[in-house]
Amino acid sequence: MPELPEVEIARRNLGRWLANAGVVGAEADRSRIFRGSERAAFERIRGRLVFARRRGKTLLLGFEGNRGFTSHLGMTGKWVRRPPGRAEPYSRARLLLEDGSVLHYRDPRLFGRIEPAAADALEQLPAVRELGLDPLLDGVEGKALARALGRSRVAVKVALLDQRRVAGLGNIHAAEALWRAKISPLRPARSLSPAEWQRLSRAIAAGIRYAIGQEQAEEVAYVEEPGTANPFRVYGRAGKPCPRCRTPVRSVRQAGRSTYFCPRCQPARRRRRP
Repeated sequence: MPELPEVEIARRNLGRWLANAGVVGAEADRSRIFRGSERAAFERIRGRLVFARRRGKTLLLGFEGNRGFTSHLGMTGKWVRRPPGRAEPYSRARLLLEDGSVLHYRDPRLFGRIEPAAADALEQLPAVRELGLDPLLDGVEGKALARALGRSRVAVKVALLDQRRVAGLGNIHAAEALWRAKISPLRPARSLSPAEWQRLSRAIAAGIRYAIGQEQAEEVAYVEEPGTANPFRVYGRAGKPCPRCRTPVRSVRQAGRSTYFCPRCQPARRRRRP
């Protein structure tokens, strides 16, 4: 499932692919990726890339003629580059480039979204404007994280998934950050101390750097895809030994999603100093 690191890699890939090859055509299938007349607006995109940005899990691409679109990859979406004439399974939209290559937006489960708009208006779209702190763009130091989440009564893992507070973290990277910070995902966000918020902020940054560094191939592979190795420390590793203390990793359900954690490294109650 694409989260901030995977979307950042997608942004870099799109910027590189479009740097020296303008768009000469755009195509889109009828699907729920688009709403109403948006498909026709996407198909009018032409020209050189002006910018490739990201906010949280949302890509923002602007082209000549003040045309652009946002792209949210949902659960299974990804952008891939293919040579001319090569079919791509689950391709929902395509940018045809002047060098003959094709950029496909492929999405087997159709949870993604492409929203065309004027390039200079992309940042003001509600789906972008309402996003919270972006750990990579804004930095998230402990005090800022505490201001965003520290009054919440909900579990800290659930609070981290609120994109209006912190943009870009999902189920995987919230669990990984909490493991790195030695904080239980079950604790209420309001129970964390200033030192724990600082520790968590550093853990979020470290987890994002690690995930981006793991992706060496041009095409991002998601951990849920068949044949993809799991590079994460606790995510998806229920019953296996914690990399730090060898206690079996546990899995529980939170807000309808699986949460992975070490019950020894991440105690449910805040440890008090003697």
